[in-house]
Amino acid sequence: MFELYLDTTDLQQISRFNKSLPLKGITTNPSILAKSGIGLNDTLSECTKILGPETRFHVQTVSKTTQEIIKEAEVLHQLPYDIVVKIPATEIGLAAIKHIKTNNKPVLATAIYSVQQGFLAALCGADYLAPYVNRIDAMGANGIDVVADIQRLLERHNLSSKLLPASFKNTRQVMEILKLGVESITLPVDVAAQLFAHPSVQPAVDQFDQDWQAVFGDKLSFES
Repeated sequence: MFELYLDTTDLQQISRFNKSLPLKGITTNPSILAKSGIGLNDTLSECTKILGPETRFHVQTVSKTTQEIIKEAEVLHQLPYDIVVKIPATEIGLAAIKHIKTNNKPVLATAIYSVQQGFLAALCGADYLAPYVNRIDAMGANGIDVVADIQRLLERHNLSSKLLPASFKNTRQVMEILKLGVESITLPVDVAAQLFAHPSVQPAVDQFDQDWQAVFGDKLSFES
């Protein structure tokens, strides 16, 4: 089943979008948590109150060496939440992912900027792969093409990793990524809001109201 995440720890926005979107959970990173000023433990607790006990959290390690990443991941996996540990797809990160997967714990390889990074992370057993679509574009490459190539390699080599693309600037990027058949995605709050926006929607709703009230006034549909 497709998994939809919000890339934020803003509790107000999480509550807002949980009312209208089937959210699987949230994705976080050190920058997002630092910007919020709220620590991980409080964030997990408060988000669970909003989204429920089945919420999945993607939480990134901050350790610097392979062994330290492994130890940090072990502690994260012991917390009483559904946590997927995020690890940057660097050389030491892939070493950590490979080790962690020997114990079959859920891992996401993040900060993916190239096809080869994604492919190697998949070979190391990462459950999720997070290519940075708009950041790749900003570097002069094509983020959508990178995601497409990784998706083809996963299918060609029968690898079980799920793509979870991140870093979006607009809805065009989102829709092009979804056309590729990815199994999950994480959206920043502003782009999630854009998915609801279309200049023709509100004028159409206003016209419906005007036409109805001209004939039936303030009656509801079942009262007419």
